[in-house]
Amino acid sequence: MSEVKLSVQTRTEFGKGAARRVRRDNKVPGVLYGHGAEPLHLTLPGHELLLALRTPNVLIALDIDGKTNELAIPKAVQRDPLKGFLEHVDLLLVKRGEKVTVEIPVHTEGELAAGGNLLEHVLNALPVEAEATHIPEAVTVSVEGLEAGDSIHAKDITLPSGVSLAVEEDAVVLQVLAAQAEETEGEEAAEGEEAAAEA
Repeated sequence: MSEVKLSVQTRTEFGKGAARRVRRDNKVPGVLYGHGAEPLHLTLPGHELLLALRTPNVLIALDIDGKTNELAIPKAVQRDPLKGFLEHVDLLLVKRGEKVTVEIPVHTEGELAAGGNLLEHVLNALPVEAEATHIPEAVTVSVEGLEAGDSIHAKDITLPSGVSLAVEEDAVVLQVLAAQAEETEGEEAAEGEEAAAEA
């Protein structure tokens, strides 16, 4: 798991105007919280943070005002809906050796059985519990040869050592659906019947 070092400053100004000023300097306002400590308002370097957040659940080593060092993971990230730039980030304080609950992306490999079947990601991310400094970046699941009606449950996924599920074992993560052609015709017929009933 990657660890990214960021030099950050504590923030004393709050509110929309202050946040705008921070963003104008290519920085991002954020809050560090956890372990029962008072939330710490921070200013983070925008570009470095953007690069760091490309890795899910990245471990961030914060150098705060050049005085203290803390470890954190991103908990919530707000982006501008149109331009995509970072507006705000919430960071969760973690300690080495501490277990945390996070969601890790589910990647698939292999080909479904022939027949135009569709793979549905019921869970795009798998909730797991892992040591804060050893959070896996993702899990990869083989869907080779799966047919319509087949599904993969959380318990079927092999997790790295020291990582455990934080979701019901029987939770469906992936399922294979039959090709949609017949359903579309059925839906159109049903819509026609509804329109006739309303008339």
